[in-house]
Amino acid sequence: MLRQVVDIPIIAAGGIASGNAIYAALALGADGVQIGSLFASSVESSAHENFKKAIITAEDGSTKLTLKKVVPVRLIKNEFFHSVEEAENRGASREELISLLGRARAKLGMFEGNTSDGELEIGQVSSMITEEKAISQIFRDLISEYRQTDKIMLEKSKLF
Repeated sequence: MLRQVVDIPIIAAGGIASGNAIYAALALGADGVQIGSLFASSVESSAHENFKKAIITAEDGSTKLTLKKVVPVRLIKNEFFHSVEEAENRGASREELISLLGRARAKLGMFEGNTSDGELEIGQVSSMITEEKAISQIFRDLISEYRQTDKIMLEKSKLF
C-alpha cells in the first residue's frame, strides 16, 4: 500500500534484530532495513563496553520511550532515565527537558560508559541481544535466519 503513495526507497527501522524481522519487513514492501541496536552491541562498535553490557543484559521492559516533547527516544531505564521521567511527570517544559538532555548525556552514557547518569539510547529489541558478536557473525546469523524463514514461508505458501 505504501508503494501507491511514495516513489522513493522505503527503509524499515525499529525492531530489526533477526533474519525473520528482515524477511517480514521486505515482505511488507520495504526496500531495505536499518539495523541499530544489534550493531551498537557488536565487537566493532565504538560504543563503550559498559553500554554494550547494558544492552546485552537488558530484559523485556528494561527500556521505555521518553522525551516525547523534545525528540522521542527509547532509553534503558537508569538514573538519567528516572530523572527524565520525574521531570516529565511533574510537567517540565520542553526547554527544561532540552536542558536536562543537553548536558552531553548521550556521549557520557554510550561512549564514556557512565551507565548510571548517561543517556543510554537503544531499541526495544535489546532484550533479544544476549551476547557481543563480531559484525561478520551477525551477518552470518541474519542471513541464515532469513534463509530459514524463506524456506518456512515457501512451505506455507504451498498450502494455498
